[in-house]
Amino acid sequence: MAPVGKNPSLFLSGPGNAWVGESPYPSITEGHDVIIRIAYVGVCGSDISFWTKGGISAKVDASRPLIMGHEASGTIHEIGSAVSSLKVGDKVAIEPGVPCRRCLPCKAGRYNLCPKMVFAASPPFSHGTLVKYFKIAEDFCYKLPSFVSLEEGVLVEPLAVAVHVCRLADIRLGQDVIIFGSGTIGILCAAVSKALGAQQIISVDVNAGRLEFARKFAATGTFQPENDSSETIAGKIREAHNLGGGADAVLEATGVEVCISTGIHVLKKGGTFIQAGLGKSSIQFPITTLSEKEITMKGCFRYSAGDYELALHLLESKRVSVKELISSFVDFEHTTDAWERTRKGEGIKNLIRGPQN
Repeated sequence: MAPVGKNPSLFLSGPGNAWVGESPYPSITEGHDVIIRIAYVGVCGSDISFWTKGGISAKVDASRPLIMGHEASGTIHEIGSAVSSLKVGDKVAIEPGVPCRRCLPCKAGRYNLCPKMVFAASPPFSHGTLVKYFKIAEDFCYKLPSFVSLEEGVLVEPLAVAVHVCRLADIRLGQDVIIFGSGTIGILCAAVSKALGAQQIISVDVNAGRLEFARKFAATGTFQPENDSSETIAGKIREAHNLGGGADAVLEATGVEVCISTGIHVLKKGGTFIQAGLGKSSIQFPITTLSEKEITMKGCFRYSAGDYELALHLLESKRVSVKELISSFVDFEHTTDAWERTRKGEGIKNLIRGPQN
């Protein structure tokens, strides 16, 4: 066990203000606690919002610096007395949020909606995984298959997000699916849709390089929109991919207003729209079209019961691969370099090595 105080941590105290410090070594307080030696942490779009704006809805307070990071993998370093499914040395992916387990959403299997959720790197008090040692409950750690590396284990978290998106959309065999955005979540939504049997999987993005990656990775087709109206773009997508009355499902992973509007226009009557991307807090969209088509529109928040299990099954069965998404590695001390690469749109998934000393 490391001595108290020897837990290097990456703190954020405001936009553009990050620094390496020490936090206490976490102690086992419950029988099912485990302590993980962090190996890698991924950079998410939400990290960039914190780095550039201090947060999304809740903001970092300079008087209470926050340890960042939530996409993570590592090895089990210490276990509580009641832990039975893991042992010291196991490689694990981390589900970085623990709910209360007692409220109505938790009991209904929708624990991602728990009002008392303790999620990594959430202001003001819930610290994240950019540390050497991180404590979490046993049942929110998932042992990795022997052939899945710790680097790949980081991507179980965004893969679980994509699984949640596709399960909300009820993607089925033979459906036509359009995915707006070819970042990590959009690309993984394409991969999961393919694994679930979708017929056409069309990725839409303004970045030609990312579209080419999506096409090689999972998408059956791509579309790069021009500066047209949302109705015009929708018409061009339908024509280019012979969609006739429209797509069965739209998975929106950008949060951009024109993409949301285009998605509503490109859906067939009775289609399903899942909003996974976060952008402006308020937007305008064609609500009349939404109603007249009787579209089912759902919000999407993180992941919930069964999503991590299915994500791991897709990896273990080799129906989805994630290693191709890994673009770069930086040392813990250079975390902000990884944030900047992601902010500039460089790479798909940039990883940060856990503290080595």
